Amino acid sequence: MNTPGVAGARVPLAVIAREWTRIGVTGFGGPPAHIALLRPLVVERLGVMDAREFQDANAACGLLPGPASTQLSIFCAYRAGGPAGAIVGGLGFVLPAVVLIIALSLLFLAHSPPEWVRGAGAGAGAAVAAVAVQAARGLIGPSVDQVRGSRPRTARWATYLVVGGVVAALLGPYLVLALLACGLFELLLARRTGPPGGAAGRPLALLLPGSVSVGGFGALAWTAFKVGALSFGGGFVIIPLMQGDAVHTYHWMTGAQFLNAVALGQITPGPVVATVAAVGYAAHGVLGAALAALVAFSPSFSFILLGGSRFERLRGNRDARAFLDGAGPAAIGAILGAAVLLAGELHHVWQFGLLAASAVALLLARLGIVQTLLGAAMIGGVAAYAGAPLPH
Repeated sequence: MNTPGVAGARVPLAVIAREWTRIGVTGFGGPPAHIALLRPLVVERLGVMDAREFQDANAACGLLPGPASTQLSIFCAYRAGGPAGAIVGGLGFVLPAVVLIIALSLLFLAHSPPEWVRGAGAGAGAAVAAVAVQAARGLIGPSVDQVRGSRPRTARWATYLVVGGVVAALLGPYLVLALLACGLFELLLARRTGPPGGAAGRPLALLLPGSVSVGGFGALAWTAFKVGALSFGGGFVIIPLMQGDAVHTYHWMTGAQFLNAVALGQITPGPVVATVAAVGYAAHGVLGAALAALVAFSPSFSFILLGGSRFERLRGNRDARAFLDGAGPAAIGAILGAAVLLAGELHHVWQFGLLAASAVALLLARLGIVQTLLGAAMIGGVAAYAGAPLPH
């Protein structure tokens, strides 16, 4: 098997651009779908990694802050073509989602969208709280398995979960501090009971600045940075990280528009973090959307470009694992707290009925997220034509 090193571009950049863009365009379904598309490409077709290396890279990405599947995609492109490959492949994976989100934002976040568009947005928005609960449910099992058999660790896991949920639901702008506090607390406990795991814990100190109010593009950049650098535990953690700033602090968008933005991020392919482009568009138009996307995805590129040669060692780093043992459960709790926030943005009886139906479809019937949201959007469009009240 050919195993290219990272020093030279063994895979042509044109091939990397084509294949990673294909995944960015067809990768509906979030990280599981992205992983399922990446593995046969890099392991079987291109041969730039073996199966064990891919597994280790996937695990290491789970230990990093930020969107894991985006970082895995960039790292695989790094292995295929070095730093240039990482940039080309990463952009191929990210840009289709960003462009599509901006295009849909022009329609759904317009000042006077057509009635059917408002209805479709209200229908899809009604379902997103159920999608958040489903996302959290999928993360709880693997997270609990890591602490099973240890009563003290299980108790701390539950505490971190509650802290994340309560802060997300009640103190959204301070969620970033709660995630860091839970992670650092677990890290300190780990260091008291064993040798330090290396230097991976030190860069986390760079993320300590709290939520700041600097206004304008500075505020948007800070919101986008939180989304890109602190979304531990899955894409839905970005919701409470964005909602407080976008809806309540800076009033870039209404609660109904924010629901639309979250729905757009779920029905489009590629990384869910691209949702931040919709917030950027609401804040400062197309320029704001581009800025938000640039800032949100910059940490993922930086992690790989600056540390790609030592990236796979992260999986065995004790400090990194300990930090995520605290921040990870808090992030899952934050997703559940986000579901409360999202449901709280609904105002009409028919939307609550659609939320209940979506919960049944996702949690009991196990229908896919994209199908559920598109179905809810169609029902919302019909409801608008029938004269149902719509959110403003």
